[in-house]
Amino acid sequence: MSSKSLVIKQYEIGPLNNFLYLLGDEATKEMAVVDPGWDVPFLCRQAKQLGFKITQVFLTHAHPDHVNGLDELLALHDVPVYISKHEAVFLRKNLKNLVNVKDKETLKLGQTTFDVLHTPGHTPGCQCFLSQEQLICGDTLFVDGCGRCDLPGSDPKIMYNSLTNVLMKLPDNTVIYPGHNYGPTPTDTLSHQKQTNPYLQCKNLQEFLSERMGL
Repeated sequence: MSSKSLVIKQYEIGPLNNFLYLLGDEATKEMAVVDPGWDVPFLCRQAKQLGFKITQVFLTHAHPDHVNGLDELLALHDVPVYISKHEAVFLRKNLKNLVNVKDKETLKLGQTTFDVLHTPGHTPGCQCFLSQEQLICGDTLFVDGCGRCDLPGSDPKIMYNSLTNVLMKLPDNTVIYPGHNYGPTPTDTLSHQKQTNPYLQCKNLQEFLSERMGL
């Protein structure tokens, strides 16, 4: 899918139905890999076939299924890796390529800019990347679902805040690109998710805790 100068390529890879993304700037042919995992050679071949050069890595969070190919990718492409300042502690401290970013920071990919949205709940440093009304949302929001809140570092109360006070404040025509293929479609609009996603329909925190955690 393309939107203005932004190119988004979505691939389902690995045993956990991960969605990995190649984000390209059409003007400069620069490309970012989002959450490199499972089949790095495939991602590199795809970028090359598309005519783009990998110049950076965006990480939505540091769970192994989203970063298990990071070392292999960096061995092939010595590029910066953008990760939330709240999440970097979960990766090797001696990984020289890490660049800590904070909420509402702007990242540049060629002539395309991305707004960083800190959306903790699944992990302390989950972050989404927003550009041209396209949202790469990792494991914060799925199509008709949201990320697990029962893992170490998870917090359902914080997840509720991220969904309600961050993502649901975005324009309704925002298109979401989740971190896993867990829904009926690979992408969706935020407006449609407000109608079909049970976690976005909760009227308050207690209802969310009951729906998500059975509390």
